[in-house]
Amino acid sequence: MELFDSHAHYNDEKFEQDREETIDAIYRSGVTKLINAGYSLESSIKALEIAKKYNWIYTISGISPNDIPETMEEWKEQLQSLNTFLEKEMQSKKIVAIGEIGLDYYWNKENADLQRTVFKDQITLANQLNLPIVIHTREAVMDTLTILKEKEVVKKGVFHCCPLNRELVKEALKLGFYISFAGPVTFKNAKNADEIIGMVPLDRMLIETDSPYLAPEPHRGTRNDSRNVHYIAEKIANVKQLSVEEIAEVTYQNACNVFEIKK
Repeated sequence: MELFDSHAHYNDEKFEQDREETIDAIYRSGVTKLINAGYSLESSIKALEIAKKYNWIYTISGISPNDIPETMEEWKEQLQSLNTFLEKEMQSKKIVAIGEIGLDYYWNKENADLQRTVFKDQITLANQLNLPIVIHTREAVMDTLTILKEKEVVKKGVFHCCPLNRELVKEALKLGFYISFAGPVTFKNAKNADEIIGMVPLDRMLIETDSPYLAPEPHRGTRNDSRNVHYIAEKIANVKQLSVEEIAEVTYQNACNVFEIKK
């Protein structure tokens, strides 16, 4: 059985002491592809450096809503730097999406206007590069959906660590996006996880760890890594009444499809 972790952060400082050992152990465990996700320009550069060392690791590049600058002027400079980085590195074939990008009103709603501008600018960038987008949304469901309905997204992409929100999942599927499930679907207090998993067709779901965050049960509260992605597959398999192997296979193929990676 092979697994595809569609979103993790091995560029995170929590892996500084044992990054290579952890990545080697992940591959030996059966996770044979993963996406190393950027969330700022610096982290996107580091994520790409790591991905270039392994033929089975790919990366996404972008500025998350929690990493944007304070002013529009600073953002325009940062966007130009991101664009320069992408133009230089696209030939590596390792950058497979723009992300993680989106809106997050949980941590900061006072800069909501700037967040929305940054999100739209990066959708435009993705369209120019013919890449899908990977969306982070937290307590910003309606604004996220409004932007996606009003602004063309050439290659749809993924709602990463998708909030367990019925309206969001319903509308995201209508718009053509994939839904990625992470550790929270295994949490004992995830009251509507089974219902949301049931809403998502097999050909539109991905699995991820969001390592080093959000470790699934039974490892909740510990440093997460991609070896735990099988717990998410097991949860989905239980809800869908299928084997873990079937879920692993379909989510692997889905991730290859959305990120245009050869299986």
